[in-house]
Amino acid sequence: MHIDWWTLALQTVNVLVLIWILSRFFFQPVAALVAKRRAEAARLIADADAARKEGEALRAQAARARADIDAARDRLIAEAREAAEAEKASVLAESSRALDEQRRTAEIAIANEHAAMQRKVLDRASELSVDIARRLLERLPAAAGFSAFLDSLAAELARLPAETRRSLAASNAEHPLEVSAAATLSEAEANRLRETICAALGGAMPMRLSCNPALIAGFELRSGGVVVRNNWQTDLATIQRELDP
Repeated sequence: MHIDWWTLALQTVNVLVLIWILSRFFFQPVAALVAKRRAEAARLIADADAARKEGEALRAQAARARADIDAARDRLIAEAREAAEAEKASVLAESSRALDEQRRTAEIAIANEHAAMQRKVLDRASELSVDIARRLLERLPAAAGFSAFLDSLAAELARLPAETRRSLAASNAEHPLEVSAAATLSEAEANRLRETICAALGGAMPMRLSCNPALIAGFELRSGGVVVRNNWQTDLATIQRELDP
């Protein structure tokens, strides 16, 4: 077997140059962004811990207030015993009602404040997690995920019910299959996309390709009332819903 050492050397140089370019212009910025978001997450956790401690302090304050109320109730009971039996019953009933109301009010206020504080922390953590994912994904070149999303789209179409695939394949010149991509496709990419969709749906059909940068990466197909989404915008929205308490 003959080995072309010049070709092998040139390919080795090309690989080293590619590794250097990726390290210099891609991995380092992404690593810096991840470090920054990690610091923000740590700060958020610290804020949550401070909020938790504040809640514990409020609960301790409420406990002291309840203890003071109980002490006051005991004094009222002791004083009521020295009064007439009829007056004693009236005073005890009024005192008990007032104390129960104060206790219920204090407990409701503490519960509401705790729930609001917990919701605020969870909402902020959810927003921060999705924002980190979105910013990391937006830094990737649009063409980087073309092949991956194309394969994923083919698999998604293959999993559709037969009736849904027939509905998509029934597109005509008057109502073509609307296909949106996250970035403007080259002619070769557009042809690959058409071939993949036709193969997955079992036949050729008219299509209208368009660009929708809001998808971030991936594709979206529409025909009549049928919508097939295979893109980062949909994935991030799903993550957001799952993170919401």
